[in-house]
Amino acid sequence: MESLSDTDWDVVISGTGLQQSLFALALSRSGKNILHVDPESYYGEHEAAFSLQEADAWAQKHASPDAPGIFRAAKVTTADGPPSPRGYSLALAPQLIHARSELLNKLVSSKAFRQIEFQAVGSFFIFQAETEDATTPTLARIPSTREDVFLSTAIPVRAKRSLMKFLKFVFDFESESQAEVWKPHADKPLAEFLSSEFKLDTMLQSYIITLTLSLDGNISVENGLAVISRHLGSMGVFGAGFAAVYPKWGGLSEVCQVGCRAAAVGGAVYMLGTGITQVAKRSDEAVKLDISLSNDMVVRAKTLFRGSETSPADGVSLARTTAVIGTALPNLFETVVEGSPTPSAIVVAFPAGLVAGGNGHMSQYPIYAMVHSSDTGECPVGQCIVYLSTISTPSSRALLDTALSSLLQAASGNLEPPEVVFRLQYEQRGARLPSLNADDSIVTFGAPVLDLAFRDDMLQPVRQAWENFTGQTGEQADAEYLVFEDREVVDDDDVFDA
Repeated sequence: MESLSDTDWDVVISGTGLQQSLFALALSRSGKNILHVDPESYYGEHEAAFSLQEADAWAQKHASPDAPGIFRAAKVTTADGPPSPRGYSLALAPQLIHARSELLNKLVSSKAFRQIEFQAVGSFFIFQAETEDATTPTLARIPSTREDVFLSTAIPVRAKRSLMKFLKFVFDFESESQAEVWKPHADKPLAEFLSSEFKLDTMLQSYIITLTLSLDGNISVENGLAVISRHLGSMGVFGAGFAAVYPKWGGLSEVCQVGCRAAAVGGAVYMLGTGITQVAKRSDEAVKLDISLSNDMVVRAKTLFRGSETSPADGVSLARTTAVIGTALPNLFETVVEGSPTPSAIVVAFPAGLVAGGNGHMSQYPIYAMVHSSDTGECPVGQCIVYLSTISTPSSRALLDTALSSLLQAASGNLEPPEVVFRLQYEQRGARLPSLNADDSIVTFGAPVLDLAFRDDMLQPVRQAWENFTGQTGEQADAEYLVFEDREVVDDDDVFDA
């Protein structure tokens, strides 16, 4: 058998993040010589999912607040009696996937969807603090269909008419007549447009902005209408009562592993715990690169596709907290539509200016909490996971702690709030837009985009990389890119045995 250094590799892929893994999936039936390496011992890179022990080790590695990479300022704290380390799969960057997402279309056309179990994402809530009439904080469910609006008892009749008018507008916002209304305001904040054109009050504006999952709460009219349209259009596609799904066992890390395993079945060679230390260009016109690996091996390759290890200066930084909660909070995962599946995840938003940190600073940006039940496979039965995030500021960590305490209080009603048995805090840097940089035989995927819902344009660099490698474009590319027939052997155990 030829050694790795004796093989002329058509492509070397570095990193098993989402984009590299989807690229590997796209090449899985190409018959090319593919070597896929990753300096880490796990799949998923920036989208990885960890057990508690792995999360602790990862946090120690990324503890420095001045680290130059994607992650920094990581810290783990546990309760007096820490949970058993088994049965956890904590996602570094959880993202829900709308039913109308192009990612799901590609997973279906490539037949990779057969190896992923999806769970329903349930209601979106807004946190409401104590008032004179309500002595405990509450979670207000956001109506996201016209039927929801009609049945709501929390929205006055006149406001319902305005909201129904907006929902009708969004369903047809790309038509010529509706475009005449919003295009003059395309770059303005969506909240202003909702107020001026539809007379929506502050509460209803916050409902709409929450559905966009905008990180800074200042999404533009053009982008906001597109996101709301996708959300509403996704409602009911896979079943009543939900618009989005979440991959079981760790979110997008599962998609990464499925892509890599499919490539392995196609003949790709995988080496975890092996990074690239140096890349030198050769004079050979066909085999252009000498790639030195961290195991002291040098391999020859025609092309190298890799992920970025840094984020752009104009990118975004999120403060994140992942908390393991000692009880299941079942009241958060109730079905609200007859015949709908029990949701495994819900979203809670804390609008900007609603949360105060320990230093008295109010939240400058929205805070989002994605609460996952044990049905996601991320924690044992009887517990749940809360993923909190907000744009990083000097007080963001304290704000996330306050938001978590407030959420648990609201979810518990008059009962004692449950214990946080494990907490992982860190900052993650990312790009505002996906990108791809091609320098002759070396192609680099840009830093990940940190939106809380998967963006379709994250697939564009993958398609561009595939076209760069295969030379296919246009209709031919449309017909072949991630479009596969079922394999002759479709037994689950056989398909992914490499």
